Amino acid sequence: MQTELSKELGVEHAIFGFTPFPAVAAAISRAGGFGVLGAVRYTDPTDLERDLDWIEANVDGRPYGLDVVMPAKKVEGVSEADVEAMIPEGHRQFVEDTLAKYGVPELAEGEASGWRITGWMEQVARGQLDVAFDYPIRLLANALGSPPADVIRRAHDRGVLVAALAGSARHARKHAEAGIDIVVAQGYEAGGHTGEIASMVLTPEVVDAVGPLPVLAAGGIGSGQQVAAALSLGAQGVWLGSVWLTVTEADMHSPAVTRKLLAAGSGDTVRSRALTGKPARQLRTEWTDAWDDPDGPGTLPMPLQGLLVADAVSRIQKYEVEPLLGTPVGQIVGRMNSERSVQEVFDDLTRGFEHAVDRINRIAGRGEEA
Repeated sequence: MQTELSKELGVEHAIFGFTPFPAVAAAISRAGGFGVLGAVRYTDPTDLERDLDWIEANVDGRPYGLDVVMPAKKVEGVSEADVEAMIPEGHRQFVEDTLAKYGVPELAEGEASGWRITGWMEQVARGQLDVAFDYPIRLLANALGSPPADVIRRAHDRGVLVAALAGSARHARKHAEAGIDIVVAQGYEAGGHTGEIASMVLTPEVVDAVGPLPVLAAGGIGSGQQVAAALSLGAQGVWLGSVWLTVTEADMHSPAVTRKLLAAGSGDTVRSRALTGKPARQLRTEWTDAWDDPDGPGTLPMPLQGLLVADAVSRIQKYEVEPLLGTPVGQIVGRMNSERSVQEVFDDLTRGFEHAVDRINRIAGRGEEA
């Protein structure tokens, strides 16, 4: 599964794997793909440095990258405390009432929330980059579109390619104008923040809009047949995230979440603003239902919502309150029905890809049976 882009990056398969888990990122690269570590949870740069050290020691010299979350427009002088002060008291009360309804215990006294969506703040993301650029990363991806121009220049000065996610051809053209090297066309089916357009429609639209820039297809992809379909639509690779959540190398910290993922069907996800304030596909739970209920207070815009629910999500996760327990995941969750290693996932992807290509060749009259 090689393309011009995979050859440029020196990987065997044009499969880019986004994951918050260092062990999974390293395993993806070792399996012949391109592992991309999500950095949004690293509010302390020393933690990121520790995990990049680990990846360096366990990636067998294979290439890898980093995914950050930062706005294209620079915002000066805004602290987390400033943002926290903007959260209405009524929304805080709604959170506490919902947790009380399900009997969710408090965190222990002095125990800090382990779930803080603060990586969106520019000063946090820039601190992550200060660490990351000391390592031989080959790709910097930004989940909120094009990063600031000075970040793109800084990456290019170090020979690092820059990728940005797009949910429409219009967004993709803006990325191209900003100097992005790779556009990730992320369809409606994807886990996490998504737009309104499905992958089958979006991928060729983006390819036509930004060519000859390479495009990666994302959203609802979890089989080799789907990889073949993405490449046939003009993509130079695929960007996979959800499929790695149930691999044996993933450190989910919650057996209950893993059980729910393995049991879920493709119709058991919902695009909700409950987690961050922007539409993000995740497992549908009684927590997402509460926030989407028209009788509730409604969600706050990003980043207020993420800060509002941070402690609540930590409490739900720590005590594994199953009715409320969820995670971002795409519609491909319906295929994630067993725990496998990263290598086993790659083996399945390559077999499926070969079967799909053979079938198309036979249809086109180029196979052995023609």
